[in-house]
Amino acid sequence: MDAETLRELLADVAEGRLRVDDAAGRLSAEPFMGLGLAAHAQGQALRDSAPELISAHGKTPRQVAAAARRAFDDAGRLVVTRVEPAHMEALRFELPEMAHDIDARLAWYDPSPRPRRGSIAVVAAGLEDVPVAEEAAVTAEMIGACVARVYEPANGSLARLAERVGELREATAVVAVAGTESGLPALVASLVANPVVAVPTSTGVGASFGGLAALLAMLTASAPGVAVVNIDNGYGAGYYAAIVNRVAASGGGRRKSARPWG
Repeated sequence: MDAETLRELLADVAEGRLRVDDAAGRLSAEPFMGLGLAAHAQGQALRDSAPELISAHGKTPRQVAAAARRAFDDAGRLVVTRVEPAHMEALRFELPEMAHDIDARLAWYDPSPRPRRGSIAVVAAGLEDVPVAEEAAVTAEMIGACVARVYEPANGSLARLAERVGELREATAVVAVAGTESGLPALVASLVANPVVAVPTSTGVGASFGGLAALLAMLTASAPGVAVVNIDNGYGAGYYAAIVNRVAASGGGRRKSARPWG
């Protein structure tokens, strides 16, 4: 249940279209509901307007489809990550209009998109990093951010970034996705003043150790203003950047301290 659905529920109660006990019954199912082996946490959409998230990793097609059906009925939109062809077949049976990016292993359904405002930029060092970058971009768009995609055909060199530096500087936050070129986030951070979210990918060559080398390189980089998510976690990066964008666009997040800092 998202914030809009909650308002409609309360309006139905206030205007006598819904009994108080019925409304209480719906709310009592929040924020968690069980789906057998595919337990699914609820309430995220109510807190931050994000789509409900389902990870298909380790789940059977039937479990994923059941989770998606229940989540969509509750929240009205969802994102499913780590989707394999068998998962997608089951998902399309339940929700025929689901969109699907086969390279990003991502499926989503948002029949009533939220208005988008602000801006984030998603940068991919190479074509092999685009699937994770696209996971971040789609997630951010569903949360309500305008997204500029800066997908380079090769490594994230300074010369190529310089051509798009205007878009990077206009963005409230930048997601930098890289495997082999793990220095990309620090390079981006040297060009912009806004937060950078670094995403290591498992696409590196040589002694990449499935993305571990890129993860460690990003964690140990000295550039300030860079936050690092886990390997291939495009969803987490897009979510974080979109929340930063939303707070900035709304002018929120300003809190008065109980006492001034010295």
